[in-house]
Amino acid sequence: MAEIVKLSNSGSNQPDVSARRKALQLGHLIGLGSDEDYRPSQASVAERSDHRLRKLASQYQANLENVYAIALSHTPSDVTGADLDPDWIHQFFQLAEQIHNRNMQALWGRILANEITSPGSFSLRSLATLKQLTHKEAQMFEKALGMAVTFNNESKLKLVIGFRHAGGIGQLFRKTDTTQIALSQFGLPYSSVLTLVDAGLLHRSEFETGQLNAKNPISFTLSGKRMTLTPKHGHLVFSYYRLTPTGDELAQLVRPKADEEYARALQALFKKDFKVEY
Repeated sequence: MAEIVKLSNSGSNQPDVSARRKALQLGHLIGLGSDEDYRPSQASVAERSDHRLRKLASQYQANLENVYAIALSHTPSDVTGADLDPDWIHQFFQLAEQIHNRNMQALWGRILANEITSPGSFSLRSLATLKQLTHKEAQMFEKALGMAVTFNNESKLKLVIGFRHAGGIGQLFRKTDTTQIALSQFGLPYSSVLTLVDAGLLHRSEFETGQLNAKNPISFTLSGKRMTLTPKHGHLVFSYYRLTPTGDELAQLVRPKADEEYARALQALFKKDFKVEY
């Protein structure tokens, strides 16, 4: 499966150019910039509009050709392909033509290649969400997935934020019944969580597991590395954030880098109430 964009900004930025110069450069996008055979001062408003639309159509065509070329490079010749749903491909092309960032074009190209071999992997809703996703939000999503885990044989990713005692005599001897990990220490502050919620990638509410059975091991998988937790006593409940269906679909495109520091922090967090094994 394809990796999500390794998110670095394109190198077209000119940090030493004045703000006014930057503003004047934007004039080219609305037909107010001169070309070899075009002078906006000599053109009517209608002519400037036509010029802008021609340039926009050319840019959209170039965007689509880039996405298609990337899809073609990722489409295997030894796997049977599928006929795509006409409505899906129509919406895909309408959205993809407006993707100007080259890194994001690579992502869209890989989605198209994946859909040809595994149709139905990405819904139109997910495509619409991805279209609205900014470069910065994509970085946050990649970071969150690098910290997400799966329980036992489940495939759904969860972003664990801690656990609590849900009763039992042991709760009487604790200062607090809740133990949490500060995700902000590992590059995911609560503001980023809220951003991912607003982007439609995380559910707004926190979720909890049922009470864990004492002495019953639980397998955690974090970025491909497995950790086994065995509760030392009963009445423990995990709390976590859960991806939305759209988040689950887009997560297929990510191979997040394992965060060793975060894994060690999880181990330390669980150590008092769980037996931790790798």
